Amino acid sequence: MSDDIIVEADEGAPPKKKGGKKKLLIIAGAALLVLGGGGGGAAWFLMGSDGEAAESAGGHEDAKAESEAEEGKEGTSAYLDVPPLVVNLRSTDGAARFLKIHFMLVPQAGVSSESLKEKLPLVIDAYQPFLRELRPEDLNGSGAVYRVKEELLIRATQTLGADQVKDVLIQDLVQQ
Repeated sequence: MSDDIIVEADEGAPPKKKGGKKKLLIIAGAALLVLGGGGGGAAWFLMGSDGEAAESAGGHEDAKAESEAEEGKEGTSAYLDVPPLVVNLRSTDGAARFLKIHFMLVPQAGVSSESLKEKLPLVIDAYQPFLRELRPEDLNGSGAVYRVKEELLIRATQTLGADQVKDVLIQDLVQQ
């Protein structure tokens, strides 16, 4: 029986801890890193087009009050609600795909929404070819809404002139 190995267990010794505090610190550090990265990413996506960080909630209230004051002075409304557009998308597999988009136009200072409303058929006519040429894969990802918004703003500016539309606000973008 020389091949048998005898192992004796020490029953009185407590079981060893395997880095309890160290493991907890590593998990807390990783969680902090994930949350910090998420907050930094959110701040980056919420940055304005001029590179400044998005305003705080108080700043939004000030801007809203300021736009209401401008509206009262000039007799203009702040936004022009465009009726939802439904277009069929270009698909490679031949399946019917549709896009429903609802957006608002923000007039430049001194421009009334009524004057934009009169020219709305021209704007929609400029949007139709762009929207119909979109493919379903063009609308995937986090930057898709931003790219569509920028293209709509460019086309509105080309159609109406540089001093007419300040921004395009996308309310709904549904792909089916």
